[in-house]
Amino acid sequence: MNKTYAMTGGATGIGAAIKTQLRELGHTVIVVDIKSADIIADLSTEEGCTAAVKQVEQLAPDGLDGFIPCAGLGPAARPASLVTDVNYFGAKLTTIALQPLLAKKKGAVVMISSNSAPMAQHDEELLQALAADDRDGASQLVNARANGVQDAYAGSKLALTRWMRASTPEFAGLGIRINAVAPGITTTPLTDAAKQDENVAKAMADFAAAVPSGREGTPSEIADAVLFLLSEQASFCFGCVFFVDGGSDALLRPNDF
Repeated sequence: MNKTYAMTGGATGIGAAIKTQLRELGHTVIVVDIKSADIIADLSTEEGCTAAVKQVEQLAPDGLDGFIPCAGLGPAARPASLVTDVNYFGAKLTTIALQPLLAKKKGAVVMISSNSAPMAQHDEELLQALAADDRDGASQLVNARANGVQDAYAGSKLALTRWMRASTPEFAGLGIRINAVAPGITTTPLTDAAKQDENVAKAMADFAAAVPSGREGTPSEIADAVLFLLSEQASFCFGCVFFVDGGSDALLRPNDF
């Protein structure tokens, strides 16, 4: 049966793989991105998110079977505040705004977290600013630090995952399942850019070398997990965080369960 999905960040990498797999199954996929998309929008601003949602509403007035807020920036992005703006605020705002369309069809949401979210040493001040929706405060914190972009990436993913978990009962009450995948290092344009960034290149190389499976993931492998969480096979999955990382989380946090 043809279903209607909306997603952000479908132009490249993991998002492109999700889009391709859904369309190959015969589903309609409305893609929002800053380029090469059905809806062109800058999701780093509240105005851009609002404009994107309005266009999704016009294209899917009968509702959505699912939403994947996949648009994201990595540790090579500058300024660092762009990372929190897109990864946290953009994903959260679009998900909340599309809740009525998802409720119409009892749809599913799959957030894109990261296995770095629970691993890194986090700045509690930054996490508090994100949880309080203090965009200006979060921006000032990450932009003022030499390693601010790394804090912004892991912190935005942790804050988003915490928000997803805390919001699960509300969404479930509307018949909407909300879950997250947490990819490990995956071969995408985002990670390729980070490998060329002198500030994080060594950390990226060390991270890749330590993956228990012996290799990086592929976008299609992450997409496989996303499609599972969107499907009826995951009908009792609510608030789950699905690690797809070649065993890295198990290696580094064996007892954190």
